[in-house]
Amino acid sequence: MVAGARGLLALLLVVSAPLRLQAGELGDGCGHIVTYQDSGTMTSKNYPGTYPNHTVCEKTIRVPKGKRLILRLGDLDIESQTCASDYLLFTTNSDQYGPYCGSMPVPKELLLNTNEVTVRFESGSHISGRGFLLTYASSDHPDLITCLERANHYLKPEYSKFCPAGCRDIAGDISGNLVDGYRDTSVLCKAAIHAGIIADELGGQISVLQLKGISRYEGILANGVLSKDGSLSDKRFLFTSDGCSRSLSLEPDTQIRTTWQWVSEMGEQLHWSPGQAQLQDQDLSWASGDSSKNRKQREWLETDLGEKKKITGIMTTGSTQSNFNFYVKSFVMKFKNSNSKWRTYKGIANNKEKVFQGNSNFRDPVRNNFIPPIVARYVRVVPQTWHQRIALNVELFGCQITQDNDSLVWRKTSPNTVSSTKREDEIITSSIPSEEIPTGINVTTVVIPLVLLALLVAGMGIFAALRKRKKKGNPYGSAQAQKTDCWKQIKYPFARHQSAEFTISYDNEKEVTQKLDLITSDMAG
Repeated sequence: MVAGARGLLALLLVVSAPLRLQAGELGDGCGHIVTYQDSGTMTSKNYPGTYPNHTVCEKTIRVPKGKRLILRLGDLDIESQTCASDYLLFTTNSDQYGPYCGSMPVPKELLLNTNEVTVRFESGSHISGRGFLLTYASSDHPDLITCLERANHYLKPEYSKFCPAGCRDIAGDISGNLVDGYRDTSVLCKAAIHAGIIADELGGQISVLQLKGISRYEGILANGVLSKDGSLSDKRFLFTSDGCSRSLSLEPDTQIRTTWQWVSEMGEQLHWSPGQAQLQDQDLSWASGDSSKNRKQREWLETDLGEKKKITGIMTTGSTQSNFNFYVKSFVMKFKNSNSKWRTYKGIANNKEKVFQGNSNFRDPVRNNFIPPIVARYVRVVPQTWHQRIALNVELFGCQITQDNDSLVWRKTSPNTVSSTKREDEIITSSIPSEEIPTGINVTTVVIPLVLLALLVAGMGIFAALRKRKKKGNPYGSAQAQKTDCWKQIKYPFARHQSAEFTISYDNEKEVTQKLDLITSDMAG
């Protein structure tokens, strides 16, 4: 009796096991997902490996209201030929697209009549299949491409495309670097992230220039993407940008006092000072005198650029000495201007402190870009993790702040007013134009003739009085007369007073409204 009951229980467990497995796997079919305001990337789990059995991935994606949604399938590999248990389906409030599976024809792009769609991917039992890779964007970006498209897919010498958010961690190789260019077999969007043209969490527009290839492409780690060394190719490509990426002169601030000495095996004293932190120096780097990872007060390398500048990137190395295997593995950035507080650079998508990937050895350089740029005079590199001991060589990239380098943005307010906005680190004061200027011009058109008429009448009266005084021996152009306001109005009736149009001066940093200040100020919270 007991044996029979045990056998029945075992049978029930065997029968119910697949059901429990299927229920436990539900919702586990989503893989890599990155979404931003108007673009994103989504894959099945394990992509480009085989997607799991008995899973469902369902997610609603949307772009801002008033926009239409563009979907582009970069890859679809689903084993089923009937779409009964394995399929990809798009559903809106009014339409359904799919299901898609197997070898059936699948549109590369779908332009929907709405700003929202639900993506559903379901799998049953199967042996192989990569699943899917989907990118999307708003209808503002009809030139959307997927994360898999390579430069050699295009024949034009110059072209512009839109990369969605989320391409950094999608499989695909790149070879080359920002300076020399990239091999034409490289995937475009990942190369753009590597070059610092776009941020992975944002996506963005890229402009590509194709040129003749070179014999060798040198790889480097940049912005979390490792490019490989590459061999000769017929073509290569470069990204065009605003040109704000030249090397800035580094003068580490003397506030760094944690220098120390090391006696080598040869008996010579080695000095690790902040003055040696420039990447161009062939000597020792700056290194911390404290190797403890648990010290309460962190050390940093501070740079005074001499004036407020637009900083778009940083390159770091470790000690550069094989017998001193020291390097910083991760760091954060802090910045400030004169008479202001230190602020921490934050990610634009999540508004959290951004931790940058540092070096993985003492020798090879690593580059990181700031999107949006930092605008500051003083910059600190604050190590977070390191190998054995903190050691840094650094170089900052950027440019001077000018009126023409897309650095200014103005808040809308009424004309002829001055906006004073207190922020954590500065007071921004500037004259701000308004979109209602045409109305002001109409009023001025009416007022100016009346003012001129009044001045003319007053002038005639004064002129008559002066003639009478002249007859009595007073000079026409006496110094007393020239000092009167009325005389100035007569002498310069059309003298221009200060215009409502704004002017920009960089002599006083508190009078500069800087676009990237506004962005990074919001980021700093």
